[in-house]
Amino acid sequence: IKLEMPTVNLDGEVTVHSTVPEVVKALESCVITWKNLISTALEEQLKKTPQGNGPLAEVDFWCERNDTLSALTEQIKLPAVQKVLEILQEAESECIGDLQIVLSDLRKHHVEALDNVKFLSMLKCYLKNLTYGTGLNVVLDTIPSLINALRVVWIVSLHYNTGERMAPLLEQIAWQISSRVCKAVDLHTLFKEDRAAAKKKIAEAKSTLEQWKKCYFAVCAQIEASGREKRWEFDQKRLFEKTDYMTTVCQDLYDILQITEEFYNIFVPELKTVTGDPKRVDDLVRGVSGLTRPMEELTFDPFSIKSAHDWKIIMEEFKEEVTVENVKQIFVQNLKDPPLYKNHPPVAGAIYWSRSLFHQIKHTIIQFQEVEELLASERGKEVKQIYLQVAKRLKEYEDEKYSQWRDGTEQILPVLLKNTLLTVSTVTTKKSVHFMVNFSPMLQEIITETKYMEQLGFPVPEIARYVALQEDKYLRYKDRLKNMLDHYHKMMGMLNEAEAKLLDDSIQELRRMFKLGHRRLSWNSLGIGDFIVRCTEAIKKFESLVHRIHNNSEDINNKLLFIESTNLFKFPLSKNGDELPKAKEFFEYIKCERAKDVAYMVRKYTAIPQLLMKVEEQVANTNSGKSPKLTSYYAYWENRIYQVLTQLIVKNLQAFNAAVLANMPLFQTEAILSVPEIILQPDASEIDKMTVQCIQDCLEVTKHFVRWMHGTCIECPPQRVGEDEVTTFSFYSDISQNPLIIDQAVLITQNVHKLLAFLSQYLNQWKRYHLLWELDKSMVMEKLAAEKLACVIFDEKLQFYMKIAQEVTHQPLIKDEQFIRLQLAPLAYTVQENARGWVTSLGMLLNESAREELLNLQEEIKVG
Repeated sequence: IKLEMPTVNLDGEVTVHSTVPEVVKALESCVITWKNLISTALEEQLKKTPQGNGPLAEVDFWCERNDTLSALTEQIKLPAVQKVLEILQEAESECIGDLQIVLSDLRKHHVEALDNVKFLSMLKCYLKNLTYGTGLNVVLDTIPSLINALRVVWIVSLHYNTGERMAPLLEQIAWQISSRVCKAVDLHTLFKEDRAAAKKKIAEAKSTLEQWKKCYFAVCAQIEASGREKRWEFDQKRLFEKTDYMTTVCQDLYDILQITEEFYNIFVPELKTVTGDPKRVDDLVRGVSGLTRPMEELTFDPFSIKSAHDWKIIMEEFKEEVTVENVKQIFVQNLKDPPLYKNHPPVAGAIYWSRSLFHQIKHTIIQFQEVEELLASERGKEVKQIYLQVAKRLKEYEDEKYSQWRDGTEQILPVLLKNTLLTVSTVTTKKSVHFMVNFSPMLQEIITETKYMEQLGFPVPEIARYVALQEDKYLRYKDRLKNMLDHYHKMMGMLNEAEAKLLDDSIQELRRMFKLGHRRLSWNSLGIGDFIVRCTEAIKKFESLVHRIHNNSEDINNKLLFIESTNLFKFPLSKNGDELPKAKEFFEYIKCERAKDVAYMVRKYTAIPQLLMKVEEQVANTNSGKSPKLTSYYAYWENRIYQVLTQLIVKNLQAFNAAVLANMPLFQTEAILSVPEIILQPDASEIDKMTVQCIQDCLEVTKHFVRWMHGTCIECPPQRVGEDEVTTFSFYSDISQNPLIIDQAVLITQNVHKLLAFLSQYLNQWKRYHLLWELDKSMVMEKLAAEKLACVIFDEKLQFYMKIAQEVTHQPLIKDEQFIRLQLAPLAYTVQENARGWVTSLGMLLNESAREELLNLQEEIKVG
């Protein structure tokens, strides 16, 4: 559209032209033409609507309007046009008012178009993804961003914030989303694709449709919550009716794919081997392949709401056929091992399962027959035929199961009732004899089967009905027998081997009572109740005896625990805070404390035989301490005492070794000068000897524990070995030869050796002062006197010895190493005294020399 310019020459002043009638008239004619042209153009633009479907058509529409109105607006701004308007304005022409009204409309619509194009351009990239994106995943990812961008437009735009503008755009977006889904999901090819890929495609399609609605309402809630923005409310039916319907169709398609996949997964080649009927399995596979054929041959659009009724019929047919096919495949798959309801027995449970399958397909076929269109269809007739075949096979299966159970029950039930009450498991030792209730699980199963068979309406054998009526009695006997045996086995489990031998007579008596239950009494016997009562009373009596013996055992164990936990190396506490005992005091303290503890230990030990005699009274009715019945029991406790004493010595030696190695001094020793050597006081050999003696004393603790005479718990009296020698048999001879104890004793000795060697080596550094005490001081002084040294030489020597005395004061006077504290103060004092002695001798020599020189000088003065 182009505005034609006037032919009048407009050069010159506006005021001049406005006074020329011919010019004004010519310009008025031109302006009228412009007004008509612009009015017509506006009318045409306002009549136009977006061409085509989809949101991009809306964008194109506003771009085209903006281009047209922009071209007209730019022409109005031309200098020639503006001068014409100025001349007519100056001339007060009437036509200028009409033009201004039209131009005002032009500006208003141009501003709107410009604003809409600006905001729609924000959406253009999202709308292109929506329209041309390579897959539904692109559409799915685009929708949230697109809806958020629409919210921004709704809030910020001055013209696109009304339902008149926004609603059509949203409807076009909904159309585009549904169009993309329709294009992606082609039922003619969908079921020929890889099943996993097809399921993924349908899942994406459904998610895309749901995403559209979800994001819309999310923005709606956001705007509502803000309370400041204009409400986001549009006709939901126009926006979501189709996409909601398409969502349900997508779910139907996904269900179809899932069901067929499950069928194919079930009908694996191995199923032919399991069922033993490969032809039936092949028929089922072909049936599954035919399930989707109606969908592949559709003559209508399943996503069209107009076709909803047709699609419903297709899905009903599929569901009915799937139900019958499903029952067929469940039956074939589980034929050998049918799934049972909780507490159902195998045979009656299998029949219940078979009947439930029948009722399932019967219910389905009844619903199927209620829809005339389905019943009259070819597929309906096929399904009905399949139903009849499956129902017949289920009935045959039920009859076969019942017949086998009835015949088997009549044969085996009398045999089961003749079983003894108890059975004995294979044993390897007397203590491990194990009794079990011999109530066959088959007997319980027959009782349960009988009850359920009667509920199912089957006639049951008379003997089975009788046993089923006696179920409570049988179960009571079974539970009482089990409780009785559990009690017995619990008692036996509490006995160690020595106690089992001790109580062998009582155990054999119990087992003789049980023999009646596993040799003679059966489940048909009348004396079962009396047998259980007698056995239970005998077990209680046996339990009482076991408890009394265990109480005595606990007392003995407590005494042994006291002995085992005794500390044989109790160390003295330090005196006055940091002052430690001397080595001799340290080892004497350990010896004294050990003697006290050994006295307590021996009292505990000598009380053990009295406790064993109490056991003897309960088992053998004697109190001698030498009952033959308790021989192995005495030996058991004597061996326990040996183990406890061994553990006592091992643990104490280990603890003492740890104390030797720990950086915690326990006693102190001194370093002294014993010319010409620097030694420990007491010396290393003496400390080593005291340590060895302490270890030996620890071992000899076991000499206080006298052994018992063979087969008794009576201590051995002293035995005369020679004319004047008497010996006492104790645990010492065995324990002292234990390799573990010997190794531990040797280890302690070696560690102490190493420590003493280290301390001796440490003292060698003091030998650098050896000249202080090794040189003969008087001879050195005589030699120096003869040499008549200068004072400077004397000064050097005095400084040397004084420096040594000073240096010694800065040496550490305590050395802590492992469990020994080495006191160096005596040694340091001796070295200082030696250095001072040299200083004194040199001073006296210097004094003598100076005196002699002074006397000589006096004589010279007199002579002079």
